[in-house]
Amino acid sequence: MSPTPPARRLRLGLPRRVFSQVLLMQLAIAAGVTVLATGLFLAPLSKQLDDQAMRRALAIAQTTAAQPQIVRDLTSTRPAADGPVQAAAERIREASGAEYVVIMNKLGVRWSHTDPGEIGKVVSTDPSDALAGRDVMQIDNGTLGRSARGKVPLRVAGGEIVGAVSVGIEYDSVRDRLIHTIPSLFAYAGGALAAGALAAYLISRRVQRQTRDLAFSDISGLLAEREAMLHGIREGVVALDRAGRVRLLNDEAQRLLGLGTEVIGRPLDEALGPGRTTDVLAGRVTGTDLLTVRGQRVLVANRMPTDDGGAVATLRDRTELEQLGRELDSTRGLIDALRAQDHEHANRMHTLLGLLELEMYEEAAEFVGEVAGAHRVTAEQITEKVHDPLLSALLVGKATVAAERGVALAVSGDTALPDRLVDPGGLVTIVGNLVDNALDAATGTRHARVEVVLRTEGLQGRTVVLQVRDTGPGVPPDQREAVFTEGWSTKEPPAHGQRGIGLALVRRLAERQGGSARVGAGPDGGAEFTVVLPEGLAEPQLVESDPRPAAAPQSITTPHTTSDTASDTTPATTSVTTEEAR
Repeated sequence: MSPTPPARRLRLGLPRRVFSQVLLMQLAIAAGVTVLATGLFLAPLSKQLDDQAMRRALAIAQTTAAQPQIVRDLTSTRPAADGPVQAAAERIREASGAEYVVIMNKLGVRWSHTDPGEIGKVVSTDPSDALAGRDVMQIDNGTLGRSARGKVPLRVAGGEIVGAVSVGIEYDSVRDRLIHTIPSLFAYAGGALAAGALAAYLISRRVQRQTRDLAFSDISGLLAEREAMLHGIREGVVALDRAGRVRLLNDEAQRLLGLGTEVIGRPLDEALGPGRTTDVLAGRVTGTDLLTVRGQRVLVANRMPTDDGGAVATLRDRTELEQLGRELDSTRGLIDALRAQDHEHANRMHTLLGLLELEMYEEAAEFVGEVAGAHRVTAEQITEKVHDPLLSALLVGKATVAAERGVALAVSGDTALPDRLVDPGGLVTIVGNLVDNALDAATGTRHARVEVVLRTEGLQGRTVVLQVRDTGPGVPPDQREAVFTEGWSTKEPPAHGQRGIGLALVRRLAERQGGSARVGAGPDGGAEFTVVLPEGLAEPQLVESDPRPAAAPQSITTPHTTSDTASDTTPATTSVTTEEAR
């Protein structure tokens, strides 16, 4: 039998949820403010009611003293319960609602009182101030208890003081007014507290939504973890607010962009200056994995909008990924070239074997020299015009593949491309897809030919223009945009995959670098694909100059076979003339 678990101890203190904590704090603040406001209102209220009662008593006393008949009766009669002074005082008391109206002479002897037995006796409170000619307001205790009093002198026509008038307002009536005021005051206070509670609830709900109902300790932990993560990852992170100001810049972003923490709070355009990097981070250029150049670095940027109208952009250093891309593309190009060379080498070996068996030794030696020299000249001419090793290797391999398929692959005399490509892997993919499509289109046509042009344009020579022309049937004008749609193709899809990806990938890679891809009619009637990359080359001063000397114009001869069978194969050549354009 398992032991009974110990009872859970109660934990006292604030709840962990932010909603509950904020609500309790807001309610406590609202209740405290209500109690304080009520106390501050009640404290002077009693004094105000006392002052009002004393002023009312004084006003009644002044009105009484202003009646000349009372002055004459005071000086001409004796104090008596049925005297004229008592009758006038009682009439005034009943009309005004005062507790008492006492009229006295200079000796303080009463001529009137609510208790007739007190008439003729000396007053219980000191009348000296009133008899001295001063108006008096006070809260005092007399024979009728605690009251608010007003005392004024009683004067004859000549101004001589002959007595005084004392009027009292029952203090209980003042207290009753105060007590009657408290319930309504509490009602207002309760209404204010209810309104404060509702506002506190709404504020707490808003805070709950914004904090996702996390505890303050969890939020503090998340902030600490966020700081550690942002400054520890090897990707640059730039956060922007809705106004486009830099809100966050981690250590890697500062390194990649060459900025410091002083740009935080400044607009992005002011912090980075005009350029493609600013346009990408600001969202003026849209897409994924956008390429941009910042100083000596080629960056890959992605931007994600946030719910508050801002955005978070991530930056990766392209040079860290380029080595793997180069190796993969080189391997693919080498495989294609080796496959084509293997097939063509078998045909040549069969031809050489036939010449040797026929004892045509001189022809065999000439054939070997011609084949070897043609390949050497082709490779040299391409590498002299295209200095990037990855791209030149691709073109050499494609030339071999073209020769196998009976197509002449020419590198135009206008070609001149230095070795400072921003994205060699991307350009290799573009050239490879366009050349493959051109070979497919030109194969089987008369004078089958594919021409490649690679040149630079622009004031700083950073724009790369690529043109691939073929002698195929071309692309109809109404389909020149559709060919760049993913999945569009005029060929049957293979069993292992789908077609219509290559040209879509070409346009996507071009647009990632801020460029464009289009197709038109070529000079030989076929298709002419043009790709423009505005920032395809890095800044000239950041790349060492090419030490290789210029070569004189030469003739490229790319041998190709016309049959796949070795028995009846004869050598054939296609002569392609190129000029050095460096």
